[in-house]
Amino acid sequence: MSIRLSIRLLSSLLLLAPLAGQDRWAPHAVAGPVNQLIVSGNACGPAALLTAFRCGDENTRQAAAAIPGTSDRERLLHIIRAHGLKPSISLRNRTRWTRHGINPEDLHAIATELATASANLTLKSHSLHAAAGIPGTRTLRHSHQLLRDSLARGFPPVLSIRRYTLRDGQWLMLDGHFITIVRVPEKIDRQATSFALTYFEPWGAKKREANLVIPKVPFLTEDPERPGALGLDAPLADVGKSKVRRGETTILAASFLIAR
Repeated sequence: MSIRLSIRLLSSLLLLAPLAGQDRWAPHAVAGPVNQLIVSGNACGPAALLTAFRCGDENTRQAAAAIPGTSDRERLLHIIRAHGLKPSISLRNRTRWTRHGINPEDLHAIATELATASANLTLKSHSLHAAAGIPGTRTLRHSHQLLRDSLARGFPPVLSIRRYTLRDGQWLMLDGHFITIVRVPEKIDRQATSFALTYFEPWGAKKREANLVIPKVPFLTEDPERPGALGLDAPLADVGKSKVRRGETTILAASFLIAR
């Protein structure tokens, strides 16, 4: 290698070095998203979870490899039949997964079963709703830390998002969905009101960009000065949009997180 080429290569590495620490990516994001539509329009939870396992570190990918099946469809069907049809841990007289989908508590139960069956993983569920009196900036920083730390520990977190609309003076939940977070900034400012992220969308298996934000309109809170939940500004997310009436205020909320 010539001296000139060596200097050019070194200069390129020096230029790239500051950029390397700006984002935290899923360890194996190259595996890509799982398409829920190969099984069901209501399989977003199992699909987002399978995506998380196969896009994680080597230990996390062990859990994905241990799921019976030779294709995404076969693995999704196994997750639904072997784990999703067990009794719900939070809803009486209902299975975890139905034609209406699955709730975060039951998806976390499935995630724990899959994680502990073949890999030494401890996965926890977190509510992203702010506690009373907690500033939005603090809630945003805490949520960022949960996302960033889970990615650093090898598990791309699964995020529950819900569409709300303001109807007759009340916030009404219209629809829910699950996505897999594969990139967040390494750090955010203490007074930040939003930050960008990349997620894998199970509906059609797509890579999307969004922003986790402190909503301008406080909602899901009794304190009109403080937001009760964070919003996800995701222009391409169609979750519940068809159920919003003309003129209504609507927000896509970041509700619950399954993370390592």
